[in-house]
Amino acid sequence: MDIESAGGFNFLGLSFLFLASAFTLFLPRKYLAIPIFLTACYMTLGQQVSVYGFNFYLIRIIILVYWIRFLVRQEFVLFAFKINIIDKLFLCWIVSSIVTYTILYGTGNAFVNRLGMAYNAVGTYFIFRYLIHDMDDINRIINQLAVIISPLAILMLFESLTGKNPFSMLGGVPEVPIMRKDLFRCQGPFRVSHLAGTLGATLMPLFVSIWFDPKVKKLICLIGVISATIITITSVSSGPVTAYGFAVIGLFMFPFRRHMRAVRWGVALILISLALVMKAPIWYLIAKLGKLTGGDAWYRSFLIEQFFNHFNEWWLIGAQKIDHWMPTGHPFDPDKVDLTNQYIVVAVNGGLVTMLLFIGIIVYCFKAVGRAIQENDTQSFHVTVTLWSMGAALFAHVMNFFSVSYFDQIFVFLYLLLAMISSVIAPKEKEINSLSPLI
Repeated sequence: MDIESAGGFNFLGLSFLFLASAFTLFLPRKYLAIPIFLTACYMTLGQQVSVYGFNFYLIRIIILVYWIRFLVRQEFVLFAFKINIIDKLFLCWIVSSIVTYTILYGTGNAFVNRLGMAYNAVGTYFIFRYLIHDMDDINRIINQLAVIISPLAILMLFESLTGKNPFSMLGGVPEVPIMRKDLFRCQGPFRVSHLAGTLGATLMPLFVSIWFDPKVKKLICLIGVISATIITITSVSSGPVTAYGFAVIGLFMFPFRRHMRAVRWGVALILISLALVMKAPIWYLIAKLGKLTGGDAWYRSFLIEQFFNHFNEWWLIGAQKIDHWMPTGHPFDPDKVDLTNQYIVVAVNGGLVTMLLFIGIIVYCFKAVGRAIQENDTQSFHVTVTLWSMGAALFAHVMNFFSVSYFDQIFVFLYLLLAMISSVIAPKEKEINSLSPLI
Protein backbone atom coordinates (compact mmCIF):
# COMPACT_ATOMS: atom_id res chain seq x y z
CA MET A 1 0.00 0.00 0.00
CA ASP A 2 1.29 3.40 -0.95
CA ILE A 3 1.02 5.28 2.31
CA GLU A 4 2.40 8.76 1.95
CA SER A 5 2.54 9.50 5.65
CA ALA A 6 2.12 6.93 8.39
CA GLY A 7 3.38 9.04 11.24
CA GLY A 8 0.22 11.00 11.98
CA PHE A 9 -0.89 8.86 14.94
CA ASN A 10 0.76 8.97 18.33
CA PHE A 11 0.33 6.40 21.09
CA LEU A 12 -2.81 8.03 22.47
CA GLY A 13 -4.38 8.23 19.03
CA LEU A 14 -3.57 4.62 18.17
CA SER A 15 -4.85 3.38 21.53
CA PHE A 16 -8.07 5.31 21.11
CA LEU A 17 -8.45 4.03 17.54
CA PHE A 18 -8.08 0.43 18.68
CA LEU A 19 -10.60 0.75 21.51
CA ALA A 20 -13.11 2.81 19.54
CA SER A 21 -12.94 0.38 16.62
CA ALA A 22 -13.51 -2.59 18.92
CA PHE A 23 -16.51 -0.91 20.53
CA THR A 24 -17.89 0.03 17.12
CA LEU A 25 -17.68 -3.55 15.91
CA PHE A 26 -19.21 -5.22 18.95
CA LEU A 27 -21.49 -2.81 20.85
CA PRO A 28 -25.25 -3.40 20.60
CA ARG A 29 -27.17 -0.90 18.49
CA LYS A 30 -28.51 1.16 21.39
CA TYR A 31 -24.94 2.09 22.41
CA LEU A 32 -23.47 2.24 18.93
CA ALA A 33 -23.46 6.04 18.64
CA ILE A 34 -21.05 6.38 21.57
CA PRO A 35 -17.77 5.66 19.68
CA ILE A 36 -18.35 8.33 17.03
CA PHE A 37 -19.37 10.87 19.69
CA LEU A 38 -16.24 10.14 21.72
CA THR A 39 -14.09 10.44 18.59
CA ALA A 40 -15.61 13.79 17.61
CA CYS A 41 -15.35 15.18 21.16
CA TYR A 42 -11.93 13.91 22.21
CA MET A 43 -9.78 13.36 19.12
CA THR A 44 -8.26 16.18 17.08
CA LEU A 45 -7.79 16.20 13.32
CA GLY A 46 -4.07 16.06 14.04
CA GLN A 47 -4.48 12.28 14.31
CA GLN A 48 -4.47 11.25 10.65
CA VAL A 49 -2.78 9.23 7.94
CA SER A 50 -2.60 9.97 4.21
CA VAL A 51 -3.34 7.08 1.81
CA TYR A 52 -3.17 7.61 -1.97
CA GLY A 53 -3.78 11.33 -1.48
CA PHE A 54 -6.79 10.81 0.81
CA ASN A 55 -6.47 12.23 4.32
CA PHE A 56 -7.88 9.70 6.76
CA TYR A 57 -8.44 11.58 9.97
CA LEU A 58 -9.23 9.35 12.92
CA ILE A 59 -12.91 10.30 12.69
CA ARG A 60 -12.96 9.13 9.06
CA ILE A 61 -11.43 5.79 10.02
CA ILE A 62 -14.09 5.29 12.67
CA ILE A 63 -16.78 6.06 10.08
CA LEU A 64 -15.22 3.35 7.89
CA VAL A 65 -15.28 0.89 10.79
CA TYR A 66 -19.01 1.50 11.23
CA TRP A 67 -19.64 0.57 7.60
CA ILE A 68 -17.37 -2.45 7.84
CA ARG A 69 -19.50 -3.60 10.77
CA PHE A 70 -22.69 -3.09 8.76
CA LEU A 71 -21.23 -5.15 5.90
CA VAL A 72 -19.66 -7.96 7.93
CA ARG A 73 -22.69 -8.40 10.17
CA GLN A 74 -25.03 -8.04 7.19
CA GLU A 75 -26.87 -5.22 8.88
CA PHE A 76 -27.74 -3.54 5.59
CA VAL A 77 -31.00 -5.50 5.69
CA LEU A 78 -31.75 -3.75 8.97
CA PHE A 79 -31.88 -0.31 7.34
CA ALA A 80 -35.63 -0.46 7.76
CA PHE A 81 -36.48 2.98 6.46
CA LYS A 82 -37.59 4.43 3.19
CA ILE A 83 -35.77 7.31 1.58
CA ASN A 84 -37.74 10.48 2.36
CA ILE A 85 -37.61 14.02 1.00
CA ILE A 86 -34.86 15.11 3.42
CA ASP A 87 -32.71 12.11 2.45
CA LYS A 88 -33.22 12.89 -1.24
CA LEU A 89 -32.36 16.56 -0.81
CA PHE A 90 -29.29 15.59 1.20
CA LEU A 91 -28.04 13.23 -1.51
CA CYS A 92 -28.80 15.76 -4.27
CA TRP A 93 -26.85 18.40 -2.35
CA ILE A 94 -23.85 16.06 -2.09
CA VAL A 95 -23.95 15.16 -5.79
CA SER A 96 -24.31 18.81 -6.79
CA SER A 97 -21.39 19.74 -4.52
CA ILE A 98 -19.14 17.13 -6.14
CA VAL A 99 -20.06 17.93 -9.74
CA THR A 100 -19.93 21.73 -9.55
CA TYR A 101 -16.71 21.92 -7.52
CA THR A 102 -14.96 19.46 -9.84
CA ILE A 103 -16.06 21.39 -12.93
CA LEU A 104 -15.12 24.69 -11.30
CA TYR A 105 -11.50 23.69 -10.66
CA GLY A 106 -11.15 20.99 -13.30
CA THR A 107 -8.55 18.99 -11.40
CA GLY A 108 -8.26 15.58 -9.82
CA ASN A 109 -7.45 17.20 -6.50
CA ALA A 110 -10.76 19.06 -6.60
CA PHE A 111 -12.60 15.78 -7.18
CA VAL A 112 -10.72 14.14 -4.30
CA ASN A 113 -11.56 17.12 -2.07
CA ARG A 114 -15.29 16.74 -2.74
CA LEU A 115 -15.12 12.98 -2.32
CA GLY A 116 -13.74 13.61 1.17
CA MET A 117 -16.61 15.97 1.92
CA ALA A 118 -19.12 13.43 0.56
CA TYR A 119 -17.52 10.63 2.59
CA ASN A 120 -17.92 12.63 5.80
CA ALA A 121 -21.47 13.69 5.03
CA VAL A 122 -23.02 10.54 3.60
CA GLY A 123 -21.07 8.21 5.86
CA THR A 124 -22.07 10.03 9.04
CA TYR A 125 -25.64 10.94 8.11
CA PHE A 126 -26.64 7.40 7.17
CA ILE A 127 -24.92 5.92 10.22
CA PHE A 128 -27.33 7.97 12.30
CA ARG A 129 -30.25 7.19 9.99
CA TYR A 130 -29.60 3.53 10.77
CA LEU A 131 -29.23 4.08 14.51
CA ILE A 132 -32.30 6.31 14.92
CA HIS A 133 -35.73 4.88 14.21
CA ASP A 134 -38.01 6.39 16.82
CA MET A 135 -38.21 8.83 19.71
CA ASP A 136 -36.76 6.28 22.13
CA ASP A 137 -33.57 6.22 20.05
CA ILE A 138 -33.47 10.03 19.98
CA ASN A 139 -33.95 10.29 23.75
CA ARG A 140 -31.25 7.69 24.37
CA ILE A 141 -28.73 9.52 22.19
CA ILE A 142 -29.47 12.88 23.84
CA ASN A 143 -28.90 11.33 27.27
CA GLN A 144 -25.66 9.72 26.12
CA LEU A 145 -24.40 13.03 24.74
CA ALA A 146 -25.18 14.84 28.00
CA VAL A 147 -22.79 12.53 29.82
CA ILE A 148 -20.18 12.31 27.05
CA ILE A 149 -19.55 16.07 26.78
CA SER A 150 -19.22 16.67 30.53
CA PRO A 151 -15.48 15.77 30.68
CA LEU A 152 -14.94 18.00 27.63
CA ALA A 153 -16.48 20.91 29.52
CA ILE A 154 -14.08 20.27 32.42
CA LEU A 155 -11.10 20.14 30.07
CA MET A 156 -12.11 23.38 28.35
CA LEU A 157 -12.59 25.03 31.74
CA PHE A 158 -9.08 23.88 32.61
CA GLU A 159 -7.87 25.36 29.32
CA SER A 160 -9.58 28.65 30.15
CA LEU A 161 -8.03 28.87 33.62
CA THR A 162 -4.49 27.74 32.73
CA GLY A 163 -4.05 28.79 29.10
CA LYS A 164 -2.94 25.25 28.25
CA ASN A 165 -4.95 23.08 25.86
CA PRO A 166 -4.70 19.42 26.97
CA PHE A 167 -5.63 18.29 23.46
CA SER A 168 -2.45 19.79 22.01
CA MET A 169 -0.67 16.50 22.77
CA LEU A 170 -2.76 14.99 19.97
CA GLY A 171 -1.63 17.57 17.42
CA GLY A 172 -3.75 19.75 15.20
CA VAL A 173 -4.49 22.36 17.88
CA PRO A 174 -2.13 24.84 19.58
CA GLU A 175 -0.90 24.31 23.12
CA VAL A 176 -1.71 27.91 24.05
CA PRO A 177 -5.03 29.27 22.76
CA ILE A 178 -5.27 32.78 21.36
CA MET A 179 -6.67 35.52 23.56
CA ARG A 180 -9.44 38.09 23.24
CA LYS A 181 -9.76 40.85 25.84
CA ASP A 182 -7.49 39.00 28.29
CA LEU A 183 -9.53 35.80 27.98
CA PHE A 184 -8.35 32.57 26.37
CA ARG A 185 -10.46 31.50 23.40
CA CYS A 186 -10.63 27.81 24.25
CA GLN A 187 -11.06 25.30 21.44
CA GLY A 188 -10.55 21.88 22.97
CA PRO A 189 -10.08 19.33 20.15
CA PHE A 190 -11.66 21.58 17.50
CA ARG A 191 -9.76 23.54 14.85
CA VAL A 192 -11.03 26.91 16.09
CA SER A 193 -12.76 28.17 19.23
CA HIS A 194 -15.86 29.16 17.27
CA LEU A 195 -16.59 25.57 16.33
CA ALA A 196 -15.94 24.35 19.87
CA GLY A 197 -18.49 26.85 21.14
CA THR A 198 -20.89 25.76 18.39
CA LEU A 199 -20.97 22.28 19.91
CA GLY A 200 -22.22 23.60 23.24
CA ALA A 201 -24.63 26.18 21.81
CA THR A 202 -26.40 23.73 19.50
CA LEU A 203 -26.59 20.80 21.94
CA MET A 204 -27.94 22.83 24.86
CA PRO A 205 -31.60 22.86 23.71
CA LEU A 206 -31.57 19.08 23.30
CA PHE A 207 -30.41 18.65 26.88
CA VAL A 208 -33.21 20.89 28.16
CA SER A 209 -35.72 18.32 26.89
CA ILE A 210 -34.32 15.71 29.29
CA TRP A 211 -35.91 17.63 32.19
CA PHE A 212 -39.36 16.59 30.99
CA ASP A 213 -38.54 12.90 30.58
CA PRO A 214 -40.11 11.04 33.52
CA LYS A 215 -37.81 8.07 32.94
CA VAL A 216 -34.54 10.00 33.35
CA LYS A 217 -33.06 11.72 36.39
CA LYS A 218 -33.06 15.48 36.15
CA LEU A 219 -29.40 15.44 37.13
CA ILE A 220 -28.59 14.30 33.58
CA CYS A 221 -30.35 17.40 32.25
CA LEU A 222 -28.36 19.65 34.57
CA ILE A 223 -25.07 17.97 33.64
CA GLY A 224 -25.81 18.40 29.94
CA VAL A 225 -27.00 22.01 30.10
CA ILE A 226 -24.18 23.13 32.41
CA SER A 227 -21.56 21.35 30.29
CA ALA A 228 -22.92 22.85 27.06
CA THR A 229 -22.96 26.30 28.65
CA ILE A 230 -19.37 26.01 29.87
CA ILE A 231 -18.20 24.91 26.42
CA THR A 232 -19.98 27.86 24.81
CA ILE A 233 -18.70 30.46 27.27
CA THR A 234 -15.09 29.26 27.39
CA SER A 235 -14.86 29.49 23.59
CA VAL A 236 -15.09 33.30 24.04
CA SER A 237 -16.58 33.52 20.54
CA SER A 238 -19.43 35.83 19.67
CA GLY A 239 -21.01 33.46 17.15
CA PRO A 240 -21.64 30.56 19.55
CA VAL A 241 -22.82 32.94 22.27
CA THR A 242 -25.29 34.45 19.80
CA ALA A 243 -26.35 30.97 18.65
CA TYR A 244 -26.88 30.00 22.29
CA GLY A 245 -29.09 33.06 22.67
CA PHE A 246 -31.12 32.12 19.61
CA ALA A 247 -31.48 28.58 20.99
CA VAL A 248 -32.88 30.03 24.22
CA ILE A 249 -35.29 32.21 22.23
CA GLY A 250 -36.34 29.13 20.29
CA LEU A 251 -37.02 27.21 23.50
CA PHE A 252 -39.03 30.09 24.99
CA MET A 253 -41.25 30.13 21.89
CA PHE A 254 -42.61 26.71 22.91
CA PRO A 255 -45.88 28.14 24.38
CA PHE A 256 -46.56 29.70 20.96
CA ARG A 257 -46.04 26.46 19.03
CA ARG A 258 -49.64 26.47 17.75
CA HIS A 259 -49.24 30.00 16.41
CA MET A 260 -45.89 29.80 14.64
CA ARG A 261 -47.33 30.84 11.30
CA ALA A 262 -48.35 34.17 12.84
CA VAL A 263 -44.95 34.44 14.54
CA ARG A 264 -43.10 33.86 11.25
CA TRP A 265 -45.22 36.46 9.45
CA GLY A 266 -44.63 38.86 12.32
CA VAL A 267 -40.86 38.41 12.11
CA ALA A 268 -40.98 38.85 8.33
CA LEU A 269 -42.93 42.10 8.66
CA ILE A 270 -40.50 43.41 11.28
CA LEU A 271 -37.54 42.66 9.01
CA ILE A 272 -39.25 44.31 6.04
CA SER A 273 -40.03 47.37 8.15
CA LEU A 274 -36.43 47.56 9.34
CA ALA A 275 -35.19 47.23 5.78
CA LEU A 276 -37.34 50.22 4.80
CA VAL A 277 -36.11 52.50 7.58
CA MET A 278 -32.45 51.40 7.82
CA LYS A 279 -29.88 53.28 5.80
CA ALA A 280 -27.80 50.12 5.38
CA PRO A 281 -29.05 46.74 4.04
CA ILE A 282 -30.87 44.46 6.46
CA TRP A 283 -27.88 42.15 6.93
CA TYR A 284 -26.06 44.94 8.75
CA LEU A 285 -28.21 43.99 11.73
CA ILE A 286 -25.43 41.43 12.28
CA ALA A 287 -22.96 44.30 12.71
CA LYS A 288 -25.29 46.04 15.17
CA LEU A 289 -25.72 42.81 17.15
CA GLY A 290 -21.94 42.45 17.15
CA LYS A 291 -21.62 45.62 19.19
CA LEU A 292 -23.23 43.68 22.03
CA THR A 293 -21.53 40.30 21.57
CA GLY A 294 -18.15 41.41 20.23
CA GLY A 295 -16.28 39.77 17.36
CA ASP A 296 -15.92 40.75 13.72
CA ALA A 297 -19.60 41.36 13.04
CA TRP A 298 -19.01 44.19 10.58
CA TYR A 299 -16.82 41.88 8.48
CA ARG A 300 -19.62 39.33 8.34
CA SER A 301 -22.17 41.94 7.24
CA PHE A 302 -19.88 43.36 4.58
CA LEU A 303 -19.11 39.83 3.34
CA ILE A 304 -22.82 39.23 2.73
CA GLU A 305 -23.06 42.53 0.84
CA GLN A 306 -20.11 41.58 -1.36
CA PHE A 307 -21.60 38.14 -1.90
CA PHE A 308 -24.73 39.67 -3.42
CA ASN A 309 -22.76 42.32 -5.30
CA HIS A 310 -20.77 39.60 -7.07
CA PHE A 311 -23.72 37.31 -7.81
CA ASN A 312 -22.71 37.06 -11.47
CA GLU A 313 -19.38 35.52 -10.47
CA TRP A 314 -20.62 32.57 -8.41
CA TRP A 315 -24.23 31.73 -9.32
CA LEU A 316 -23.52 29.07 -11.96
CA ILE A 317 -20.95 26.69 -10.42
CA GLY A 318 -19.22 28.83 -7.81
CA ALA A 319 -16.15 31.04 -8.02
CA GLN A 320 -12.42 30.32 -7.83
CA LYS A 321 -10.96 33.78 -7.37
CA ILE A 322 -12.74 36.00 -4.84
CA ASP A 323 -9.84 37.88 -3.26
CA HIS A 324 -11.26 41.17 -4.61
CA TRP A 325 -14.45 40.80 -2.56
CA MET A 326 -12.94 41.95 0.73
CA PRO A 327 -10.19 44.36 1.82
CA THR A 328 -8.40 41.53 3.64
CA GLY A 329 -7.30 38.24 2.10
CA HIS A 330 -6.93 34.66 3.23
CA PRO A 331 -3.85 33.56 5.22
CA PHE A 332 -3.36 30.37 3.16
CA ASP A 333 -4.80 31.13 -0.29
CA PRO A 334 -4.17 34.41 -2.15
CA ASP A 335 -7.25 33.85 -4.33
CA LYS A 336 -9.62 33.58 -1.38
CA VAL A 337 -10.96 35.55 1.56
CA ASP A 338 -12.03 34.35 4.98
CA LEU A 339 -15.57 33.08 4.33
CA THR A 340 -17.14 33.24 7.78
CA ASN A 341 -20.55 32.17 6.50
CA GLN A 342 -21.65 28.61 5.77
CA TYR A 343 -24.23 29.63 3.18
CA ILE A 344 -21.62 31.63 1.24
CA VAL A 345 -19.11 28.77 1.45
CA VAL A 346 -21.66 26.39 -0.06
CA ALA A 347 -22.47 28.89 -2.83
CA VAL A 348 -18.85 29.80 -3.66
CA ASN A 349 -17.94 26.10 -3.85
CA GLY A 350 -21.04 24.95 -5.71
CA GLY A 351 -23.14 27.74 -7.17
CA LEU A 352 -26.76 28.74 -6.69
CA VAL A 353 -28.32 25.30 -7.17
CA THR A 354 -26.07 23.74 -4.55
CA MET A 355 -26.86 26.52 -2.09
CA LEU A 356 -30.62 26.18 -2.71
CA LEU A 357 -30.41 22.43 -2.09
CA PHE A 358 -28.61 23.11 1.19
CA ILE A 359 -31.30 25.61 2.21
CA GLY A 360 -33.96 23.16 1.06
CA ILE A 361 -32.70 20.58 3.55
CA ILE A 362 -33.10 23.12 6.34
CA VAL A 363 -36.58 24.18 5.21
CA TYR A 364 -37.88 20.61 5.03
CA CYS A 365 -36.34 19.80 8.40
CA PHE A 366 -38.29 22.66 9.97
CA LYS A 367 -41.43 21.46 8.18
CA ALA A 368 -40.85 17.92 9.47
CA VAL A 369 -40.48 19.12 13.06
CA GLY A 370 -43.60 21.29 12.80
CA ARG A 371 -45.68 18.49 11.34
CA ALA A 372 -44.46 15.99 13.95
CA ILE A 373 -45.34 18.42 16.76
CA GLN A 374 -48.86 18.93 15.38
CA GLU A 375 -49.41 15.17 15.18
CA ASN A 376 -48.11 14.54 18.71
CA ASP A 377 -49.17 17.67 20.61
CA THR A 378 -52.13 16.04 22.35
CA GLN A 379 -50.34 12.78 23.22
CA SER A 380 -46.97 13.01 24.98
CA PHE A 381 -45.75 16.29 26.44
CA HIS A 382 -42.15 15.04 26.69
CA VAL A 383 -42.09 13.97 23.05
CA THR A 384 -43.49 17.35 22.02
CA VAL A 385 -40.79 19.16 24.03
CA THR A 386 -38.09 16.95 22.52
CA LEU A 387 -39.31 17.66 19.00
CA TRP A 388 -39.40 21.38 19.78
CA SER A 389 -35.87 21.25 21.20
CA MET A 390 -34.68 19.70 17.93
CA GLY A 391 -36.21 22.64 16.08
CA ALA A 392 -34.51 25.06 18.51
CA ALA A 393 -31.17 23.31 17.95
CA LEU A 394 -31.62 23.57 14.18
CA PHE A 395 -32.52 27.25 14.60
CA ALA A 396 -29.24 27.76 16.49
CA HIS A 397 -27.31 26.12 13.64
CA VAL A 398 -29.13 28.19 11.02
CA MET A 399 -28.26 31.46 12.75
CA ASN A 400 -24.71 30.29 13.49
CA PHE A 401 -24.18 29.65 9.77
CA PHE A 402 -24.11 33.44 9.32
CA SER A 403 -20.93 33.72 11.39
CA VAL A 404 -18.81 30.64 10.67
CA SER A 405 -18.23 27.85 8.19
CA TYR A 406 -18.16 24.26 9.43
CA PHE A 407 -14.86 22.57 8.55
CA ASP A 408 -13.88 20.12 11.27
CA GLN A 409 -15.55 17.36 13.30
CA ILE A 410 -18.52 19.58 14.13
CA PHE A 411 -20.10 18.03 11.02
CA VAL A 412 -20.85 14.93 13.13
CA PHE A 413 -23.32 16.86 15.29
CA LEU A 414 -24.91 18.75 12.40
CA TYR A 415 -25.58 15.53 10.49
CA LEU A 416 -26.76 13.89 13.70
CA LEU A 417 -29.46 16.55 14.08
CA LEU A 418 -30.50 16.29 10.42
CA ALA A 419 -30.74 12.50 10.75
CA MET A 420 -32.76 12.80 13.97
CA ILE A 421 -35.26 15.08 12.24
CA SER A 422 -35.34 12.96 9.10
CA SER A 423 -36.07 9.88 11.20
CA VAL A 424 -39.03 11.63 12.81
CA ILE A 425 -40.83 11.89 9.47
CA ALA A 426 -39.66 8.52 8.11
CA PRO A 427 -42.48 6.03 7.48
CA LYS A 428 -42.99 3.50 10.23
CA GLU A 429 -41.35 0.26 9.22
CA LYS A 430 -40.68 -3.02 11.02
CA GLU A 431 -39.26 -2.70 14.47
CA ILE A 432 -35.53 -3.06 14.03
CA ASN A 433 -35.08 -5.02 17.25
CA SER A 434 -37.18 -7.86 15.86
CA LEU A 435 -35.14 -8.33 12.70
CA SER A 436 -31.93 -9.83 14.01
CA PRO A 437 -30.53 -11.45 17.14
CA LEU A 438 -27.20 -9.73 16.41
CA ILE A 439 -28.43 -6.42 17.85
